[in-house]
Amino acid sequence: MNAETAEMVKSGFLAAVPFARTLGLSFEELDFGRAVMTLPDTPEHHNHIGGAHAGAMFTLAESASGAIIIGTFGDTMDRALPLPTRSEIHFLKMATGDMTAEAVLGRPRSEIIAELDGGRRPEFPIDVEIRMADGTVTGRMTIVWTLKPNRK
Repeated sequence: MNAETAEMVKSGFLAAVPFARTLGLSFEELDFGRAVMTLPDTPEHHNHIGGAHAGAMFTLAESASGAIIIGTFGDTMDRALPLPTRSEIHFLKMATGDMTAEAVLGRPRSEIIAELDGGRRPEFPIDVEIRMADGTVTGRMTIVWTLKPNRK
């Protein structure tokens, strides 16, 4: 993805997702099939024990997956609606400080597009790792997305 396209996707994502802006999420990296986003550490994001709230961590991870959808499948939005279908998150350690989520597409784009072109509704995972600034992994999430074909 060239820099101009990446900037368009980033700004479009943040414009379209008010909750991401509310939490102060920002992009570190964005490319086809991969996104890295950060959540700043603020008292408003803390839970009852002083770590990052599970909802804030979930939103960070889900947002990174959504950025992949826009960046990787934006050219299909005229014929298919992207929707998350299910997710599973594992909280591994108490998260403190700024958080980073790295999301990676779990199947090749070409396979997913072939299913869509064949009239099917593809489902595919996006795997996300959530880390603290020192690299400690505090959570892992898998979000399954679908591209629901528009019916004429």
